[in-house]
Amino acid sequence: MEGQELFCSGTINMTDQEFDVLDELYFVQPYNYLLEELEIEDAELKSVLVQLVEKGWVKCFLSMQEEALSQELQLEEKYREYFYLASKEGLMAHNGR
Repeated sequence: MEGQELFCSGTINMTDQEFDVLDELYFVQPYNYLLEELEIEDAELKSVLVQLVEKGWVKCFLSMQEEALSQELQLEEKYREYFYLASKEGLMAHNGR
């Protein structure tokens, strides 16, 4: 990704955008909140969220209280409908940066 620094420490590889997204996910947040707060393009935010979910640093929720099962996720199609929260691993990676 152009213009983005990559932070590497041991096994932690995190871009600036991943760091910024995780910074907003200490509490469950809807997609539109992230889009407004981070002021990045829709496709770019989707890409970062997919990366974070694949790394296990972010969990997806169907509602503010109901976590989505990983086998039921349709992230490519329904990413705007989900709510997001940093996982324990994501918070540790974020704080370790």
